[in-house]
Amino acid sequence: MLMIRRISQLISAVLACLFLVQCAVNPVTGKKELMLVSESQEIAMGKEFYPSALWGDLGGGGQFRDEQLHFYLEGIVKQIHSVSHRPNLPVDFAIQNSSVPNAWAIPGHVVMTRGLLAGLENEAEFAFVMGHEMGHVSARHSARQMTYGVLQQVGLGAAGLALSGSDYANLALGVGAVGSSLLLLKYSRDDELEADRLGIEYMAKLGYNPRNAISAHRNLEKVSGEYLKSLGKEAQERGFFEDLLSTHPRTSVRIDELQMMINRMRPAGISGDGTGRDRFQTRTAGLREINRIYRELYDPATRAYQNNKLDEADLLIEKALAQDRRQPAFHNLKGFILLKKKLYPGANDHFRTAISLDGNYAPAHRGMGTLFFLQGDFSEAIESLKKGISLFPQDASAHYFLGMSYYKMNNYKSSIPHLRSFAEAQPKHPEVFGTLGICYEKSGDLSSAYQAYAIQVKIAPDNEMGRHAATRMESLKPALQKQSR
Repeated sequence: MLMIRRISQLISAVLACLFLVQCAVNPVTGKKELMLVSESQEIAMGKEFYPSALWGDLGGGGQFRDEQLHFYLEGIVKQIHSVSHRPNLPVDFAIQNSSVPNAWAIPGHVVMTRGLLAGLENEAEFAFVMGHEMGHVSARHSARQMTYGVLQQVGLGAAGLALSGSDYANLALGVGAVGSSLLLLKYSRDDELEADRLGIEYMAKLGYNPRNAISAHRNLEKVSGEYLKSLGKEAQERGFFEDLLSTHPRTSVRIDELQMMINRMRPAGISGDGTGRDRFQTRTAGLREINRIYRELYDPATRAYQNNKLDEADLLIEKALAQDRRQPAFHNLKGFILLKKKLYPGANDHFRTAISLDGNYAPAHRGMGTLFFLQGDFSEAIESLKKGISLFPQDASAHYFLGMSYYKMNNYKSSIPHLRSFAEAQPKHPEVFGTLGICYEKSGDLSSAYQAYAIQVKIAPDNEMGRHAATRMESLKPALQKQSR
């Protein structure tokens, strides 16, 4: 009890000190609140996590490329940003090439998916959704969540943790658990409603009719239901998406709250019809048609591929390509289908076409790297995979094939960080820990080798790598015991 009391007192003292030195004024409320992440660190956080969020968050897909549409929508975003509470922050806008209806923002970046954009009716609805997401950044909701994550870690390790300078801020910005799920932060109901209020405030300042916030919510609910229905019996994907939606208050509740917010607002001047509908419909017509092809053909082809129904996937993606050959994603999926069928020349052609359409299309660089690896050209594999990882730093598959390419070339030290990244993402893989053990042993790190071998034996003791790992553990024991004396 005495030890527990001392730890509790230490935690309280640490938190009290942090409160004294790390209180910040919330730009929206004007009130002081505990904040361990500075504004410059928020920006750094956004810069660090944005690439992987764009490719690896729910739906993935990278950027949807349409320069004219992007220019038009980014202009609206910059107007919203100019009337927000933190116009000093950098900001850019992207359309995420995903059918999942979603929008998100982190410091420096605001994003809407193709799937949600195709479901909105007018500029005013777009402005409200973007204002809502930028409201989370304005009110420092994401920074607050980061702070809570740090405090939990402080609480767990307070007895042995000496915080000095910006140590706790560095903890928040590390490539650990705090950052990895940044975009799936579950904001509180109060945070969501505050973001709604800010979205209404910002859109009204620009001359949009705030009542379009209500239609925006209804359209979000509509396209979300359509997307869930399109998943059919894909229970796992359906459950994950429903979990994402559950982080927000129910639409009916939010609409009631929105109506009260609008009623309490001071009358604002409305520009034109207050919606910008005709302009929006004209500018987004092409995206809506392309979104239809993704929804009807590409998305089912992807699910068929994931279920190893290659002929079905091939038929669907051929139909998609017949309607639009300008989409890198279509060529990339065709490439992976041919890769699985071991039709390497065709796979090569489609990966190269995807890259020619978009030089920054990360999955196609991974596809080329995987193809080179399977053909035994490890030097070329390394170059392609490094390019892919520079665009999508958390691509576990790219790290695996890059690590294995280095391994095949006996460059064991270079192999380790990539195989370790893959092992963290796929901790039950039947061979990766054994391969890591070999790399550690060849690099002279016998302790790490022994630990990796031990994990391999625990995961898959009966395969060839498991038996090799068990043998090496026995051989390493004397040397490790000698080192420990």
